[in-house]
Amino acid sequence: MLKRYRWQLFLALGLVLASALSYWVHYLLFHDVHHIFLYMVGDFAFVPIEVLVVTLILHRLLERRDRRQRLEKMNMVIGSFFSEVGTRLLAFVSDHDPNLDTIRSILIVEGDWTDREFRTVAERLRTYRYRAHLERAGFPGIKEFLLPRREFMLRLLENPVLLEHESFTRLLRATFHLVEELESRSGFSGLPDTDIAHLNVDTNRVYVHLVREWLEYMKYLKPNYPYLFSLAVRTNPFDTKASAIVTR
Repeated sequence: MLKRYRWQLFLALGLVLASALSYWVHYLLFHDVHHIFLYMVGDFAFVPIEVLVVTLILHRLLERRDRRQRLEKMNMVIGSFFSEVGTRLLAFVSDHDPNLDTIRSILIVEGDWTDREFRTVAERLRTYRYRAHLERAGFPGIKEFLLPRREFMLRLLENPVLLEHESFTRLLRATFHLVEELESRSGFSGLPDTDIAHLNVDTNRVYVHLVREWLEYMKYLKPNYPYLFSLAVRTNPFDTKASAIVTR
């Protein structure tokens, strides 16, 4: 323990000796003990204010900047997920949701949305029952899409930046689990109805997290990266008329 903090002890001792030496030089030059103690008391009186400034103000500012930097890195990772996997997976799964039309209109994000609109939509989605249903013929397509991206998602899951983002980590784990389930089956045509129902449970688990994280990511993009937000709006997976081509 002592070895661990040895350099701090030497630093503290050196600073104290430097201060004492400075006061000694002052005394040798001016022979004014009263002046030395006068300013020493004044310096000690300012220490609590200095501690207040350093610990409460500067520390808060540094902590806020650090949190902003972590958020930036975290959303870069989330953005890469949606670019590589999330948006197309969301479009594929939502197309198999028979009740999607009941919420499709509220998920058409507009360029003038405020935080209030995003919160309102998020609240409405809390009560929505996600019931995507893939038949046997639908699983080969999702398997073909996800398997080549397994390593990519595994690297994201190992990224320490995401440790503070539990909801997105749950999405990655749910997606990775679905990949493992699909990979464990050589085919789907001969599977019993119970197994198809099980795969749909796994798919809907991903579906729920996908929609929520997609909405949060759109909310983040709008004020921070308008050009990325513009593309995300034009390629909205819930918009049947979505096109990346700019027409206005």
